[in-house]
Amino acid sequence: VLLLFIIGLELSPKRLWVMRKAVFGVGMAQVLLTGLVIGGVALFAFGQSLNTAIILGLGLALSSTAFGLQSLAERKQLNSPHGRMAFAILLFQDIAAIPLIAMVPFLAGADHAMNTGESVNHGLRVLGSIAIVVIGGRYLLRPVFRIVAKTRIQEVSTATALLVVIGTAWLMELVGVSMALGAFLAGLLLADSEYRHELEAQIEPFKGLLLGLFFISVGMGANLGLLLSSPLTVLGLTLLLIGIKLPMLFLIGRTAGSLNNRSALQLGLVLAAGGEFAFVVFKIGSAQGLFEAGLYDMLVLTITLSMAITPLLFIALARWIKPRVKPVEVPEEYRDIQTDKPRVVIAGMGRMGQIVARILRAQKIPFIALDTAVESIEFSRSFGNVPVFYGDPLRPEILRAAKVDEAEYFVIATDDPDTNIKTAELIRKLYPHMKIIARARNRQHVHRLMDLGAHAVRETFYSSLEMSRQTLMGLGLSEAQANARISRFKRHDEQVLAAQHAVYDDDAKVLQTAREARADLAQLFESDRLDEEAAKS
Repeated sequence: VLLLFIIGLELSPKRLWVMRKAVFGVGMAQVLLTGLVIGGVALFAFGQSLNTAIILGLGLALSSTAFGLQSLAERKQLNSPHGRMAFAILLFQDIAAIPLIAMVPFLAGADHAMNTGESVNHGLRVLGSIAIVVIGGRYLLRPVFRIVAKTRIQEVSTATALLVVIGTAWLMELVGVSMALGAFLAGLLLADSEYRHELEAQIEPFKGLLLGLFFISVGMGANLGLLLSSPLTVLGLTLLLIGIKLPMLFLIGRTAGSLNNRSALQLGLVLAAGGEFAFVVFKIGSAQGLFEAGLYDMLVLTITLSMAITPLLFIALARWIKPRVKPVEVPEEYRDIQTDKPRVVIAGMGRMGQIVARILRAQKIPFIALDTAVESIEFSRSFGNVPVFYGDPLRPEILRAAKVDEAEYFVIATDDPDTNIKTAELIRKLYPHMKIIARARNRQHVHRLMDLGAHAVRETFYSSLEMSRQTLMGLGLSEAQANARISRFKRHDEQVLAAQHAVYDDDAKVLQTAREARADLAQLFESDRLDEEAAKS
C-alpha cells in the first residue's frame, strides 16, 4: 500500500503533460494491443469467458512500476531512450489501473447475473468514493499540510502523510475497492502539491525497505505448491506471458516509440514481467467470483515467476546485444614509432596533451606522443609533422620503442583517472628516476599520484582560478587586487592539499582539515582587505 502511495506521488500532472504524447500515445497502444492479444489467447486458446478474458488481457498487459524503475535505476538507464519510453508506458499503466480496478465488479456482475441495480449501486459507490478523495484532497489536504508545515516538525509531517495514506486506503476498502488503489490516489493527489518534495525526502529512506517488503510479500503470496504439482503448466504460462509481451513491446517501441532495435529490445525486457496492479485486479476478480481459486493462484504464481525470470533474461540478452566494438584499422605509419632522443614523452593527445605538444613544438623541444585513438592521431598529424604515434603507454615494449629511457619528462594527459594511475605506476617501476607530470581529476586523484612521486596537475583548477579572477574584476576589484587574491588562494590551497596528503585516507581528518582551512582562508582574505584599506588611508 505504501509503495503504491510513493508511485502515485511521482505522477505529477505537469510531468504527465510534458510526456503526454509518449504516455497517452505509446502507453495506451501498449496496454490496448497487448491486452487484446493476451485476452484473445485466453478466450480462444484457454476457453475463458469474454469478461474474464478482458480482465486477464488488460491485467497481464500491466508491468511492474517498482520492478521496472528499480531495474533501470540500477543500470543507470532511466535517461536512456528506452528508459524514458518505459517510464512513459508505466505512467499510463498506473493511470489505467484505476478504471480497470473499478471495471472488475461490473464484468464480474455480468458473468454471474448480478442484478443491474446492485451493479450500478456498487459502481456509484466506487465513483463517489473516488470523487470524495479527489475533491477532499484538492480542498482539504493542502490546508492541512500548510498547518503542519508551520509546526516545522518533520515527524508531524511524516505522520500526517501516513494518516492520509491510511485514511484514503481505508475509505476505498469500505466501498469494496483495494486499499492499494486508495493509497495510489492519495499519492496522485499530493503529486502536484507544494509539499511533494518534502514528502519524497521524508519517505526516501523507507523506499528501499518498502520495495524489499513488496517483493517479499509477492513471494509469500505465491502458491509454490503449484510449481511442484504442475511445473510444466506454470513455466509454460510464464514463458507464454513473456513471449507475448516482449515481442509486442519491441514492435510498439520500434513503431510508435521510434526506438532502434537495441533500445526496443531493452524496453521489452524491462516491461515483460507482470505488474503489482495485476495482483490487485485479479484479487478483486477472485473475490467477485470472476476467477476460480485455482486460476487466481496460477495467475499470481505466473506473475511472480515472470518477475524472477526477467532479470536473468535482461542480463543474458544485455550481453548478447552489447554493442560490438568494430576493430579499428590503424595505418602502419602510425604504429611504426620513430624518434631520435625525445626530451618529453606525452601519453594521451586529447585536449590537454595537444596544448602541451603545441607549446613544446613552438619551443623546438623534441618530444614524442602516444595515443590509442586513431582520430586524435589523425587530427594532430593534420597540422604537420607532429610526432604522435599509435601505442598503449601501459605496454612496456611501446615505451621502449618510444625511447622513454632517454626522456627527461613523462607527461600523462589521458582523461581516465585509473589509466593515469596505472601508467604512473608502470613508469615509476620501469624508470624510477623519471620525472612524471600527470593530469588529475580531483583531490583524491592528486593524492594517489603524489604517492607515486608524480607532480599532479588538476585539470580544472587553473581554469577555475581564471574564471574567479575575471569575476572579481567584474565585481569592482582592480586587476592587481584580483591577482593578489587569486595568488593567495592558490598558495593556500596547495598548502592545504599538501597537509591533507598525510591523512587523505581518513575522511574525518580530511573534513576537519578542510573546515580549518576555510576559516584560515577567510582570516587571510580579511587581513588582506584591512591592509589594503590601511594603505589607502
